[in-house]
Amino acid sequence: MKRIFFIAGLTLLTLIWSSGNVKCQYLEKKTVSLELAKKIAATCEAEAVKNKWTVVIAVVDDGGNLVYLERMDNTQIGSVQVATEKARTAIYFKRPTKAYEERVAGGNNAILSLPNVLPFDGGLPLIVDGQYIGAVGVSGGSSQQDGVVAKAGADLIPAK
Repeated sequence: MKRIFFIAGLTLLTLIWSSGNVKCQYLEKKTVSLELAKKIAATCEAEAVKNKWTVVIAVVDDGGNLVYLERMDNTQIGSVQVATEKARTAIYFKRPTKAYEERVAGGNNAILSLPNVLPFDGGLPLIVDGQYIGAVGVSGGSSQQDGVVAKAGADLIPAK
């Protein structure tokens, strides 16, 4: 029995030692830069101002980490967290938050038990060359208004 463990251990050490010769393949991925996040937020803000709405705009990277947040004057403070969670929902599940709003409206209340899901329009993933690079979330107006503002920002990314 000791011999089997000795041979297994020796084999494992040989594999680990020889793995240094193996070439690793690294993934190349795109993500949201601060510069892009600011441009998305500026476009969202312009859409909100045009419609006389006040909103919070959150842009997250591909891991759901906040890159940029803007709260327009006189927007309720609670919308800071809501906008961020809408963006996170969109990137975590790689779909617009409106999809969840529609499911709940259709009677699928089980959606409400999913972690990290905010089922209100206003969160959109950002996709470049088929890669999900981040998301934008907007809160402060009605669900539909938030969706309009988020779409304006997401439309900066060319559809492919």
